[in-house]
Amino acid sequence: MKTVKIGTRGSQLALYQAYKVRDELQDVYKHIDFQLEIIKTKGDKILDQALSKIGDKGLFTKEIEEALVKGEIDLAVHSLKDLPTELPEGLKLGAVLQRAEFRDALVSLKLKNWSQLNASHVVATSSVRRKAQILNLIPGISVIDIRGNVNTRLKKLEENYCDATIMAAAGLQRLGLDKYIAEVLPHDLFIPAVSQGIIGVEIRESDLETQKLIEKINHQESWIAGLAERKFLAILEGGCQLPVACYTNLKGVDFEMFGMVADVDGKQFIKNSIRGRIEDAEKLAGDLAKRLLQDGAAEILAGIRL
Repeated sequence: MKTVKIGTRGSQLALYQAYKVRDELQDVYKHIDFQLEIIKTKGDKILDQALSKIGDKGLFTKEIEEALVKGEIDLAVHSLKDLPTELPEGLKLGAVLQRAEFRDALVSLKLKNWSQLNASHVVATSSVRRKAQILNLIPGISVIDIRGNVNTRLKKLEENYCDATIMAAAGLQRLGLDKYIAEVLPHDLFIPAVSQGIIGVEIRESDLETQKLIEKINHQESWIAGLAERKFLAILEGGCQLPVACYTNLKGVDFEMFGMVADVDGKQFIKNSIRGRIEDAEKLAGDLAKRLLQDGAAEILAGIRL
């Protein structure tokens, strides 16, 4: 029996995603043995520092990509939002699964919804994008750092480390932890991370056999949205540790994207949107990014990178 090795991080959520890819492939290819290979990344090893202070590109992907380049695994499964827009030479994004919930969620044991939050509360997040939006919406509120996997962060919440935290709704839903969601935040209030809710499959460019395998599980609408959002991020030269966000709406042949760039304190905050035809999705995404740069995002991002 042919064996195909799937590389993944070892967190509960990463394993969920890898098993989902494996199961979808197994449904199509009964004669192939799909095996998971767990690989620890830098982001998994360093848990006592803020993400923004330990690097950016490849924080949760580099070691897995190295195994892919060496041929130790045949494909890699990532949260697409963690995958840098510039991939190592010889690698490419090969497919994505159907997008799940792409919005962020307010997670709290004390508050029922966002409107109850005020400057007297403490909110925890490791994301500079979330921090910027929280501070923009509620000036003066205390925002502290929080690290660890989903369960670790929920435990800290139960121990009164904070009044609330913001997490990807999809992650909680995938792990059956919906009960912790106080409110799924409207995307026009709280703009989500680029490609949030999409599971990506990375392969070697030269591996035509694996490319043919994964084409069967690629979700076309999510693929269009994911590539467009990654184009938006690439033009801004952003990463998961910069206050950059966007989301897309695809309706029939129509494409719509909303984008945001802010400084880390949420005091400078630029939003804009663009609409057009779905066949022009990547071009439109690039145009929106350029529009934001012209509106002042270039100066904001330059200041953050200093």
